[in-house]
Amino acid sequence: MTVVLMGIPAVRGGRPALEGRPDTALLVDKFGRVARDLRVSITEKCSLRCTYCMPEEGLPAIPADELLSAEEIVRLVALSVRELGVREVRFTGGEPLMRRDLERIIAGCHAAVPDVPLAMTTNGVGLEHRAGALARAGLHRVNVSLDTVDRTGFTRLTRRDRLTSVLAGIRAAQREGLAPVKVNAVLMRETLSGAADLLQWCLDEGCELRFIEEMPLDADHEWARVNMITAAELLDVLGTRFTLTEAGRPDPAAPAENWLVNGGPARVGIIASVTRTFCSDCDRTRLTADGRIRSCLFSDQEYDVRALLRAGAGDDEIADLWRGAMWNKWAGHGIDAEGFVPPERTMGAIGG
Repeated sequence: MTVVLMGIPAVRGGRPALEGRPDTALLVDKFGRVARDLRVSITEKCSLRCTYCMPEEGLPAIPADELLSAEEIVRLVALSVRELGVREVRFTGGEPLMRRDLERIIAGCHAAVPDVPLAMTTNGVGLEHRAGALARAGLHRVNVSLDTVDRTGFTRLTRRDRLTSVLAGIRAAQREGLAPVKVNAVLMRETLSGAADLLQWCLDEGCELRFIEEMPLDADHEWARVNMITAAELLDVLGTRFTLTEAGRPDPAAPAENWLVNGGPARVGIIASVTRTFCSDCDRTRLTADGRIRSCLFSDQEYDVRALLRAGAGDDEIADLWRGAMWNKWAGHGIDAEGFVPPERTMGAIGG
């Protein structure tokens, strides 16, 4: 498959083409997929500097007036559920805990769409101090990024000595009922030897661990296909300590393939984003912190919904822009395609 055949779009503003789109309110694309999972990035700031995500100096700051406000986020989340068929909402960053008004965002969305589960992906730094308030505001659960439980390795990878805070945050989330707490670990050569230790820690703490193949979204552009750790290699390493039984992927749109650990019921997930792609079942739509609709993690095609909001556009106009953006979603990320070019934005700038 070539880049041209996959229809990889360029960065673009204006209005998306709607030719051939069926008459439906849902976020359908040309390949028959329907987006029901909304990822909302609310900041580019982060308290860590993970090598696979951010440059050492952090991302360029987005001026405060260019970020979506709490009220704008609530309006867009409510619109996505009411008009577009979104069923799940996850808040991301950067690091969402860097927003001082995070609790207000959560509370506003919960009040607007009380039946929709609200989740958050976080690095866990400082979560111990805010987990209770977030749960009371209406947050349902959290995913915490944690690649190793070795303090030296954690400090080297994140460029910050904050492992103690992350572990405390996970435990606080458990106590406050933000469950199931899922731990996301990016597969890295330097942490592979500690993968079994991380799994054992998660088993002991009652967390669900999911390993993720590293994707070409790093700020330093050092990712190389030949250097990445694959799902197969991870299974070999985990298999030296645990008996793993393949349990499949119950939900086709869920990214993780599950494996029972020592016969279950505990399990570990593996998100093989590169070697076992699941693009054909993708059901995600994204909002960046500066108010752009993004149909795919790897596509640089974006549409400016913030401008519409601030120009006084009605919900119908915003909904139509969103539908058009998703109608033009491309078939897949094409990492293995000849001529693949990573997106201009890094993971930290897009939102996980």
